[in-house]
Amino acid sequence: MPDDIPFRVTDPYDWPSLLALIQAEFAYMEGRIDPPSSMHRLTPEAIAAQAETGEIWVIEHGGTPAACIFLTPQPPALYLGKLAVSSNHRGQGLARRLIGTAETRARALGLTALKLQTRVELTENHAAFTALGFAITGTTAHEGYDRPTSLTMLRPVEEQ
Repeated sequence: MPDDIPFRVTDPYDWPSLLALIQAEFAYMEGRIDPPSSMHRLTPEAIAAQAETGEIWVIEHGGTPAACIFLTPQPPALYLGKLAVSSNHRGQGLARRLIGTAETRARALGLTALKLQTRVELTENHAAFTALGFAITGTTAHEGYDRPTSLTMLRPVEEQ
């Protein structure tokens, strides 16, 4: 696949390299968020299962994953997870391109919104997602926590 073009990955794919991208780009959260990221429970097998039960879209550079996003229908919304962009490829619009792909997929699936969650502590993510058209619509708490640990953000899917 040409560089910079999002494409849907299915088995077989280099799941370990995709896991390495997510681990590298989520590492900055260590010690900042509580509870720790669900990324720690990810395995190549779990990523392959996500590709089968939902969707995974990737942008490669030189045959290596440079950015990815997991998509899971949660009617009436399409849930976006594990959005990661390699630090070597930031500032090139890859996240925006993947969000655009998610919007196209949501429209094709008859869904009316994009939904994501971001941790309360990651204020830079709140700002980035707000700039991409998302609005905070609520909070959730991980099991065992009596305080909000995540913000839920939505963005309407624009009709074409």
